[in-house]
Amino acid sequence: MKILEVKKIEKILAKKKVLDKISFSVESGEIYGFLWPNGAWKTTTMKCIMWLIEPESWEINIFWEKWLTLESKYKIGFMPENTYLYKHLKWKEFLEFNWKFFWLNGTKLDKKIDELLKRVWLENDWNKYLSNYSKWMLQRIWLAQSIINEPKLLFLDEPMSGLDPIWRKMVKDLLVSLKKEWTTIFFNTHILADVESICDRISIIHKWNMIVEGKSVSSIKWSLEDFFIEKVTNN
Repeated sequence: MKILEVKKIEKILAKKKVLDKISFSVESGEIYGFLWPNGAWKTTTMKCIMWLIEPESWEINIFWEKWLTLESKYKIGFMPENTYLYKHLKWKEFLEFNWKFFWLNGTKLDKKIDELLKRVWLENDWNKYLSNYSKWMLQRIWLAQSIINEPKLLFLDEPMSGLDPIWRKMVKDLLVSLKKEWTTIFFNTHILADVESICDRISIIHKWNMIVEGKSVSSIKWSLEDFFIEKVTNN
């Protein structure tokens, strides 16, 4: 069942068409990888879907609705590529602040934040100001923020950027566990090994166009790296 269906998104920036009739769909309960070489406007695609920027033309069905409704927004999580955090807050204060956007019951707050701390492996560092965190720690804080509302559809933009192999493995394990909890995950990345190990299906965007759509990872007969290079160099 399609939880997200995108048809013919077009976007113009600075009088230049950067997305040309982008179409794809994401099935409920899967991990979907959105792949790209540099300059493919993959973040722009994600922002158009979540209506953070307005496309010139589009048809987007999300949660079986033809519009991103307020109810739908409560069921979505989002982690951007660049972390714009309130550096004067502590990690726990930042999560408390984000918790209020979802009108969640305050009696559950401490328990919920404790769970999030453990899921992103920061349970011993909650009392530091965000200005004192390294980039890879801030990445995990943003990841926790993106799942605070237990989303049904999670958008992640380069979720493992800046992480070493150990932490990348831990994040991948977290994403797999979220899938088992019936969270559908859509994420942008250019780290093909991560995609190959956890994604069900992929799309590839190149030169403002979709060149591969909804390809099952298990059906690729050679390595994903070879498949990706062959598709990009021939389009």
